Amino acid sequence: MTTTDHFADDPRTQLERMLAGDLYIADDPEIWQRQKNAMRLMAAYQEAYLSDDGGHGAVLAELLGSVGEGVDLRPPLFVDYGSNISIGARTFVNYHLTALDVARITIGEDCQIGPNVQLLTPTHPVEPQPRRDKLEAALPITIGDNVWLGGGVVVCPGVSIGDNSVIGAGAVVTRDIPAHVVAVGNPARPVRSI
Repeated sequence: MTTTDHFADDPRTQLERMLAGDLYIADDPEIWQRQKNAMRLMAAYQEAYLSDDGGHGAVLAELLGSVGEGVDLRPPLFVDYGSNISIGARTFVNYHLTALDVARITIGEDCQIGPNVQLLTPTHPVEPQPRRDKLEAALPITIGDNVWLGGGVVVCPGVSIGDNSVIGAGAVVTRDIPAHVVAVGNPARPVRSI
């Protein structure tokens, strides 16, 4: 089987393509090193969080792009890189957050994130051959201030959720949700204003 050289006229590295939001191939040594560093820091964060010595904040600050004052993020935490994630002040994140941050993930201030929430920025081609060739890309996720994501919520690539909104447990958010609403279901739809 032969594969197409999708990047014959593009001198950028796979990492540069990824960071630009363009198609790239994740099976790349530079990308893998960044992922391994994130895995090391995730393990260190869990250990530091459980040690009760207060050092977990420094590890979290090293892992993530930015962390606001008073953030409480309960491990375990699962990320691709961590560096593409920012969390606003006073946000609480319950156990088992999976935040695949191939693109930027922005979580506002004073948010409540339930257990087993998934924030998924990666995308893959629908066409079979490019997918077989391992191409992928990503779209950013933005969560406004004072948003509550119930347990098990899945937020898909490219979605924004407006300030003060509530997403019901188990919802799958496939498109933008405006501010000041309660949204539920799969796909998530606003059911009332707040």
